[in-house]
Amino acid sequence: MKTPNVVFNGIGSYVPENIVPNEHFLKHEFYLENGERFDIPNEEIIKKFEKITGIKERRYASDDQLNSDLGSLAAENALKNSTIDKEELDYIIYAQNFGDIEAGTNRIDNMPSLAAKVKNKLGIQNPDVVCYDIIFGCPGWVQGVIQAYQMIRSGFCRNVMVIGAETLSRCVDPHDRDGMIFSDGAGATIVSASYDEDRKGILGFANRTDANEELSYLAMGKSNKEGEDNNARYIKMKGRKIYEYALEEVAAAMQSALKRSGIFMENIKKVLIHQANEKMDEAILRKLGQLNDLRLEAKDMMPMTIQKYGNNSVATVPVMLDKVLRGEIEGHQIKEGDDIILASVGAGMHINAIIYRM
Repeated sequence: MKTPNVVFNGIGSYVPENIVPNEHFLKHEFYLENGERFDIPNEEIIKKFEKITGIKERRYASDDQLNSDLGSLAAENALKNSTIDKEELDYIIYAQNFGDIEAGTNRIDNMPSLAAKVKNKLGIQNPDVVCYDIIFGCPGWVQGVIQAYQMIRSGFCRNVMVIGAETLSRCVDPHDRDGMIFSDGAGATIVSASYDEDRKGILGFANRTDANEELSYLAMGKSNKEGEDNNARYIKMKGRKIYEYALEEVAAAMQSALKRSGIFMENIKKVLIHQANEKMDEAILRKLGQLNDLRLEAKDMMPMTIQKYGNNSVATVPVMLDKVLRGEIEGHQIKEGDDIILASVGAGMHINAIIYRM
């Protein structure tokens, strides 16, 4: 039997309606890691934050929405844009990191799996639609797509739904300025076997995990403000370490994926990188250009959603892909036959990259 192409057969996303501008944080009390309060005004903290990250606003889920609710809405949109019925799915893979967290709490709920909750919310009755979650940091959705690719190429299945969704607004320290980076959202894709004669879909990929000192770059920790709930844990990150690590290794991973796919960087039309820091992403693109003796222009090749949506973890790459395909990111279009790169980096530290032909 012919080995199939593995293609995106339906993409959908959902970002909450609740817009949270940077001004929202003007009255916050920000503290350093050592417990000392910042001695500069919040206006200055926020101004510097926006200059470095590019973030002007982000989206937060409403109090009555859970992570699995966002994922279900993105999944519904992906199914509407696909050619299959929901009962034809073989797997639902849900990339997430903190499960369902109710508003006003810091408790993670991962039982049952969010993938199983989505199956229930979608009303899927077929018992052969198998559900599981993966925890892979921000690169989780890309990793889920890689898993779907491997399963389909093996002949084991034909249709896999991959969801990436998170409600990071519920696990950030309100006294840590880094908390302004994170946001909520969801993206979903139907990954399917295709027997078209032309080579298309996923052409190659690369991934890696560095878990020595890198293990501490993104981890859970106590609030920066002493006296807060000692049992609560929040996202903590070493920004400079992550920047240096990502700059060197993300470009290398994309270069490895290019070599495995047999595609030259000159043929790549768009590079969709996880949205964590505007300046960091631009630096990664420059590094990729250096590896290929090319001058790559971010404004032409690299769509950005971080200014409006912040860093919504596993959702950033599928949300961005959906927005570009819908023509909702000014100056960026992807058409049939274009070769693109999808790449991400996050807690683990994990990195992955996919070369995809539309």
